[in-house]
Amino acid sequence: MTPESQPRPWWLAVAVILLGLVCLWGASSLPPASRYAGIGPGSFAMIIGGALVILGGLLGVQIWRGERFEPQETENADASGRMNPRAFFYALLAVSLPIVTMKTLGLPFTAMLSFTLVARAFGSKTLVLDIITGAILGSLAWFLFDKLGLQLGAFFPLAGV
Repeated sequence: MTPESQPRPWWLAVAVILLGLVCLWGASSLPPASRYAGIGPGSFAMIIGGALVILGGLLGVQIWRGERFEPQETENADASGRMNPRAFFYALLAVSLPIVTMKTLGLPFTAMLSFTLVARAFGSKTLVLDIITGAILGSLAWFLFDKLGLQLGAFFPLAGV
């Protein structure tokens, strides 16, 4: 198959644009500003949604021009290599975990678990160090948001803290 006759991944540009439109649609129901700051959650979602629509359009232009999407030498990627299903499921579990555990375990503990799973997906073998790092980052995020006045719930709801 010649480069000119290869199928072009139009679906990728359409998916990015649709994701941006979903963000814009969701942002329309959020307040654009809040009481304590001039910018709110709606503003960030609008910016991200707009950027995704623009980037999806630019990606569509690149696909139309015949740009080929191959790993570059500096990416250190093996295009012929197989996907590691174990790493994929660790990462999938890490991003799904907050949906289930945030209210019961709180932000710091949930962030610690998610960080540990993502580190494991990327091949980390230092479980104790990953748990400690995740706990520090999650706790720091909770304290900083609490200092800003954002209500993220209890630090560790199961313990009543």
